[in-house]
Amino acid sequence: MDLRQLNYFIAVAEEKHIGRAAERLHVSQPPLTRHIQALEAELGATLFKRTPRGMLPTQAGQILLDEALGLRASLAQAAQRVRQAALGQAGRIGIGIYGSSVFGVIAELIAQFTSTHPDVEVVLNHAQTAEQVAALRQGRVQLVFERWLPDEPDIRGEFLASEPLFLALGERHPLAQKEVVELEALQGETLVTGVAPNLIAGALQLCRNHGFEPKFAPPVHDVVTATLSVITGRVVSLVPESMLNVHFPGIAYRPLKTRGEASMDLHFYRLKDEESPLLDALLRTIGDFVAARRPRSAA
Repeated sequence: MDLRQLNYFIAVAEEKHIGRAAERLHVSQPPLTRHIQALEAELGATLFKRTPRGMLPTQAGQILLDEALGLRASLAQAAQRVRQAALGQAGRIGIGIYGSSVFGVIAELIAQFTSTHPDVEVVLNHAQTAEQVAALRQGRVQLVFERWLPDEPDIRGEFLASEPLFLALGERHPLAQKEVVELEALQGETLVTGVAPNLIAGALQLCRNHGFEPKFAPPVHDVVTATLSVITGRVVSLVPESMLNVHFPGIAYRPLKTRGEASMDLHFYRLKDEESPLLDALLRTIGDFVAARRPRSAA
């Protein structure tokens, strides 16, 4: 039994007449009759009975008709899913995430992508940079969002967004009484940052630009952990705007007054030779997202 035989059987069952079914199928009547007979012989069952109303399925024939129609619908659905996947509209894509970015820009971007690609399964992989690189090479994720880019020959990184910096500190810290904190006020404070080299270097350069050398606590795993560390009152932390969406008891966020821009960058990276319709679709969404956030020049 093959798909062609099933299509012949369905046509006869729906038309209730060999002649009309043959016309519909663009075949002659004798070969169609032989196909039905061969199908009955293979299954060991009579599939049709002749009545004044035409050729009607027997009980066995009705069971085969139900199954055949379901199979044909499943095949049509499979073909449609394949076409959607080829256009980047269906399938599965793995995305690597980590740290504070998930509370702001990344959540917005993934929500935008899933709203325009409802048939795509987005699988999130939460891990640090080294593990994300391994996941990329193993094909478990196709794109990673991170604040620090790995320096690897097979990986391509691109800028996504820049977030303004805020000060995270304990609610009982004296600086928490201010509505806006001048960066110079952090002289003498102990700063805690994530372990990524660019986070430490960025905080160091920012403080130096304001005329003082900062005092650092040992770095922690990520920005979220750095933010939690300030609840002790012994340290403060410079955090991106996305952390304002996370409300920890006993922790306050204050805007910073600085000379020039004070921000933290976010990037995304992928394998240089990675190509797929789904990845292309996600990259288009990222491009639209970046363009929408870009300030428009004055007319």
